Amino acid sequence: MQTFQLNLPPFMFQVETNIPLVARNANIIYGDAYSDEIDLLVYVDYYLSATYSGGIRRFYKPQARFLCDEREPFQPLTANQAYAMLEWGMNWTVAAHELQYAIVHSAVLAKDDKAILFPAPPGSGKSTLTAHLSQNGWRLLSDEMALIIPGTNQVIPFVRPICLKNSSIALAKHCFPESVFSTLAADTGKGDVIHMAPPKAAFEQNRTPAAIVGIVYPNYKADRKLDIYQLTMTESFMQLVDNSFNFTAIGKSSFDTLTSLIEKTKHFEIFYNDLNEVDLFLTEDIINVT
Repeated sequence: MQTFQLNLPPFMFQVETNIPLVARNANIIYGDAYSDEIDLLVYVDYYLSATYSGGIRRFYKPQARFLCDEREPFQPLTANQAYAMLEWGMNWTVAAHELQYAIVHSAVLAKDDKAILFPAPPGSGKSTLTAHLSQNGWRLLSDEMALIIPGTNQVIPFVRPICLKNSSIALAKHCFPESVFSTLAADTGKGDVIHMAPPKAAFEQNRTPAAIVGIVYPNYKADRKLDIYQLTMTESFMQLVDNSFNFTAIGKSSFDTLTSLIEKTKHFEIFYNDLNEVDLFLTEDIINVT
C-alpha cells in the first residue's frame, strides 16, 4: 500500500492506494504538489483511497474502489479507470462536504486577476475551451468548480488537471505537445478520458484569488460560427443555480452571493466552433472593458 499527499490549496488530501497507476499518474500530473513523504504535522482536510476491490475478481477482472473517509460514493470501476475515478472522487468530496464556499460546477479562468466562469453541462466543449485558454495567456483556476467566497465576487483557485474526453484528447495532444497527460481511462461512462496537467504558472498562483467579471455559458457546435447572446439576469441566475453544487445546503448565503454576482457581471451564452474567436471575444468584450 502506498500513501501520498496532495497539497492543492485550499485543501490538503491524503490518498492511500495499492494501484501503481494511481500514484504514478498523480505524481506526473501534480508535480511539486505531490509528496509521498507524509507530513504528520500538516492538517489533512480529506482522507481518500483508491484501491483494488477484494476477492477473486482482482485476478481476472480487476476493479477499483474509491472511498472518502470510509464512505464509498461510487460503484467500483475497472482498474484502468482508477486514476480518473480518484479525480472524480476529489470533485465529489469537495462538492459534497464544503460549506464555506458557494460552489458552482464551472471552469474558471482569469486575465489580470479578472475571472470568467464557464458553467456548462457535459458535451458543451468546456474542457477543450479551458485547455486552449490555459495555454494561451489565461490563468487556470479550475476546470471543474468555482469556489466563491460568500458575500463577495472573489473566486478561490482550486488548481487541478483538465479532464478531456473522446475526440478532445487527440486534439489537445496535437495542439499542446509539451503538456503532460495522464494515462487513458478507456470506456468510462463518459467515454475515453484523459487528464491534462495544469500549466506550471497556475500552480505558482494557486493562492491568488480573482474577481469574477463575467459568466459565459459555452456551447461548441462544429458547424456554427461564433454566435453571442447576452442573457438577462434572470436567465443567467437560473442557469447558475442549476450548476450550483451546494445552493440548497448553504441557503440564503448562496442565494445572496449568486444574486450579487449576477448583478455585477456580464453574462452571455455563446455558440462557437473556433476557439481563437472565443478568446478574442472574451478578452475584448469582457476583460478589457471591466
